[in-house]
Amino acid sequence: MPPWRRRTGIRCDPDMERAARSGTICDLERGGVLRQRPLQGTRPPRQRRMRESSVTVTRPRLAPLYLAGFTTAFGAHGIAAALGAETEDIGWTLLAFGFTLALYDLAEVLLKPVFGALSDRVGVRPVIVAGLLAFAAFSVVGALVPGTVGLIVARFGQGAAASAFSPASSAAVARLTDGASRGAYFGKYGSWKSLGYALGPLIGALLVVWAGLPALFWALAALGLAAAAWVRFAVPAVPVLPRKRVTLADLGRELTAPGFLVPTLVLAATTGALAVAVGFLPLLARQAGFGTVASMALVTVLAVVSSIVQPLTGAWHDRGQVSVRTGAIGGLALIAVGIGISGAVALASGAMQAGGGMLLIVALVISALLVGAGVGLATPVAFSHLAASTPEERMGRTMGSAELGRELGDAGGPLVAGAVGTASVPGVGLIVVAALTAGAGALALVGMRRRD
Repeated sequence: MPPWRRRTGIRCDPDMERAARSGTICDLERGGVLRQRPLQGTRPPRQRRMRESSVTVTRPRLAPLYLAGFTTAFGAHGIAAALGAETEDIGWTLLAFGFTLALYDLAEVLLKPVFGALSDRVGVRPVIVAGLLAFAAFSVVGALVPGTVGLIVARFGQGAAASAFSPASSAAVARLTDGASRGAYFGKYGSWKSLGYALGPLIGALLVVWAGLPALFWALAALGLAAAAWVRFAVPAVPVLPRKRVTLADLGRELTAPGFLVPTLVLAATTGALAVAVGFLPLLARQAGFGTVASMALVTVLAVVSSIVQPLTGAWHDRGQVSVRTGAIGGLALIAVGIGISGAVALASGAMQAGGGMLLIVALVISALLVGAGVGLATPVAFSHLAASTPEERMGRTMGSAELGRELGDAGGPLVAGAVGTASVPGVGLIVVAALTAGAGALALVGMRRRD
């Protein structure tokens, strides 16, 4: 029996209210002596306070980082959708429109490894805060400077700012968690980014209809400022660790090591297939005669499923129920099947439309569900494996390089699907992307060690 449950013979506190606050009551013992004992089912206040404080200290405060992830996804897709809706009013040619859309991704490709390495030198929190403030500043430029020049500067500046706080946020999630909880937190981080991808076009369209394109830029500026303040005052500082001097040969070995190369390949394949699905699923629905709302709902279904599956998968991975190999290969397999179904729909759209079109929309919904589930299954385990395989002193550089791989997949997937589809038919392009995704899964099966 614990000491605090024993009756020690100490006389009862005459102040009954104070005794009650301390978790004890007075009891009449044999012989008429009042004794003090704990309330049934309670623990001593000191012991209870110690347990509560330990929970508060060990639980990482990562919600501001989730908002940072949401911000970069919302900025990328919200602005892209709004620019597409406003192209005729701006007076752009198709080439100018495509160039402006590509500026965001171009800035990220060029600068993510640079800012990731910088976060290792100065700390992840300063890089996140500075990147969010820069994102807000360039959003103000987009709101105040009219015309093509203002939009180009704002778009490139937002991409450059996102290339700072996006990999630094991933590195912060990795540094502030341990192996027992890292998967769950990466799942939550990816879930909020998926919500940004899903809600960005919708919120962007509503703001543009309400008050024009400047309203969207002002909203992004406010979001960036709020996220920067929250990160600055709520996210604990991550210490800068001593690093050894790195040569080009060392960097080459790091980038070709299986612990980096294989999960980055999984992330690139996942992001590339996701970009293909986000672009081609609404296109196929529109070609089948469905309205804009029904077509865009497919993307929402995909993103919502991904946002639900990611934290679940991360938690299962932490409990040992889903290994890295199972999550990565299973996720890529689901994505490959989903993209393959959309390719089959594109090839057989005429026959499906002859049956009333219901079979076509059902097939597209199944495709969206499979791709969303596959993304949610593969992404958190790949990030968790990458973080576990990386020394903490170079976590920022590694995450920046991995994000570069994701950006290349994001650009390469639609490029392959579009190029092959132009040379043949769109369905063949989607089938090729599905085959490439399955090939990435086969490479992951060979190169990734089992992590139970």
